[in-house]
Amino acid sequence: MDVHDLFRRLGAGAKFDTRRFSADAARFQIGKRKYDFDSSEVLQGLDFFGNKKSVSGVYSGASQTHQKPQNGEKKEESLTERKREQSKKKRKTMTSEITSQEEGATIQWMSSVEAKIEDKKVERESKLTSGKLENLRKEKINFLRNKHKIHVQGTDLPDPIATFQQLDQEYKINSRLLQNILDAGFQIPTPIQMQAIPVMLHIHRELIKISEGTGFRIHMIHKAAVAAKKFGPKSSKKFDILVTTPNRLIYLLKQDPPGIDLTSVEWLVVDESDKLFEDGKTGFRDQLASIFLACTSHKVRRAMFSATFAYDVEQWCKLNLDNVISVSIGARNSAVETVEQELLFVGSETGKLLAMRELVKKGFNPPVLVFVQSIERAKELFHELIYEGINVDVIHAERTQQQRDNTVHSFRAGKIWVLICTALLARGIDFKGVNLVINYDFPTSSVEYIHRIGRTGRAGNKGKAITFFTEDDKPLLRSVANVIQQAGCPVPEYIKGFQKLLSKQKKKMIKKPLERESISTTPKCFLEKAKDKQKKVTGHNSKKKVALEDKS
Repeated sequence: MDVHDLFRRLGAGAKFDTRRFSADAARFQIGKRKYDFDSSEVLQGLDFFGNKKSVSGVYSGASQTHQKPQNGEKKEESLTERKREQSKKKRKTMTSEITSQEEGATIQWMSSVEAKIEDKKVERESKLTSGKLENLRKEKINFLRNKHKIHVQGTDLPDPIATFQQLDQEYKINSRLLQNILDAGFQIPTPIQMQAIPVMLHIHRELIKISEGTGFRIHMIHKAAVAAKKFGPKSSKKFDILVTTPNRLIYLLKQDPPGIDLTSVEWLVVDESDKLFEDGKTGFRDQLASIFLACTSHKVRRAMFSATFAYDVEQWCKLNLDNVISVSIGARNSAVETVEQELLFVGSETGKLLAMRELVKKGFNPPVLVFVQSIERAKELFHELIYEGINVDVIHAERTQQQRDNTVHSFRAGKIWVLICTALLARGIDFKGVNLVINYDFPTSSVEYIHRIGRTGRAGNKGKAITFFTEDDKPLLRSVANVIQQAGCPVPEYIKGFQKLLSKQKKKMIKKPLERESISTTPKCFLEKAKDKQKKVTGHNSKKKVALEDKS
């Protein structure tokens, strides 16, 4: 390896500014090339230490005399011409190979302007690639949100997740928690989980570990008085996650001293928020206000969940919370598309019972939930269906906690086929695999209707909902019919022409539901006799108790 080769290798990839170093460029005869031969051949003939080398072989065969060939010399001349052409071809291929090799292994000769233009090109290309990647990422996110009808409002929004495994990649959650989620049968997150979980983690950056094996202590308050003794300020038992209803928590807060301390609470999650924020006797607005005031930590975050959109909740959040993020799946106050919905005109109250018996005769796929307006009507329907040869039971507030627990357990186990309940159960319990919901009594609002039929068609499963209506239910039909139509289910044309109720009229209907005829087909005289007999039995039993107490 000579000095020239060494210098060229050491300077591989360097850029020579011909404008700035013009003197050196003139010295080495660099610049505008006025040569007819390849530039690589010039570089080979340069001595970078100031001496010129003779470029040998470049002009070989370039100057030749043209003489008339002799007779014997014609063949030789033709051979020499062929050789000359072959050598020219070889030289061309060699020079092209040398230039292609030296493009990446020699000094690049360019001016400062050319260098700036080259740098700008590189920057532009890198910006274009990063911009394209960002656009592709946004397209994927928008596709996922549009596919699952996820609507988000707010600032600093995190990307949704498509799998639970992404929680580990993005937020580094406990691996044990992920395994527990999969073991519980949750393979893919639901649309609300896809966006709501990242929103909560994005704020807190740490998922609350809520199941066994994660080291967290969980407790559910069933009886406030017992909880006050067990987990009061003097107790050594403490918990990380507390599940309770507003009234039980208020009971503990009102103890002297308070039976619970909420000053270190970091997450306050309110489920069924639209119902809890209702104004009046049915709502829990005052209790929630007391709970919110008791959570004084600067780290506290609040999350409100509900199947239906409530204007009151939204207004409260906008007024009292900062950086509110709203996540909704599908159209607000709409039913899920996995439920097949049907309106059935039955004429009158007696027509309802006939339609119910007709459904039983035709056969149905249990389990079935039947919703009625009141506890009294639930009892009456139970007594009518008990003789139809189906496993039926009833659940309502007048039954004991043990009776209700047993009924729910039997229904989940498949021992009970038909469960009669009031609208309260539409929010309270999550039943898996309910195939049919029957609205025996028409719901008082579209919100109540959505919650009722939401007991079926859960977690992507198919379900069916049949709603009976009579002449008296006409004022309420239009709002429910709109929900059914939005879900893509058929609605009779004549119902679409019904007038809409005003907001004041709707509130009245919710507070004072329609007075309906009795479901019971037993004659009144027999019912009165049965009541008298029951009174006598209870009176006799009470006398026995008094007598036993006196003896003791």
